[in-house]
Amino acid sequence: MPKFRVKEAASLLGISDDTLRRWADAGRIAVTADISGRLAVEGADLARLAQEIAQSGGHGDGEPVVAHSVRNRFTGLVTRVVRDTVMAQVEIQAGPHRFVSLLSREAADELGLEPGMLAVAAVKATNVSVEIPSTG
Repeated sequence: MPKFRVKEAASLLGISDDTLRRWADAGRIAVTADISGRLAVEGADLARLAQEIAQSGGHGDGEPVVAHSVRNRFTGLVTRVVRDTVMAQVEIQAGPHRFVSLLSREAADELGLEPGMLAVAAVKATNVSVEIPSTG
């Protein structure tokens, strides 16, 4: 299972290193040492926390998003892989964004997709909309 150093894990969650360390101290996420002795987070634990944050509507910092436009490549964590005989459903949590991809089982197997892995959701669309939520 992959491990992510604290700085990389925090970046994937969209938070600071210090915030992740405080969350670890408070027991919100477990940290271990990587092969070089630096603090790290297991990929599966990071994926679970990313889902928890997304389901709660954000990081709990109290600052609502007032404008947002996204690019078409989202680096995140694989949070779920469901395989059948022909197809696979892969979920990626990239910050507050959850992506679900349907691909061949063969492709998922060749990529070795498992929860906790780092992956990029590359989105190709002919139409992209920009939304600004109401402020009150």
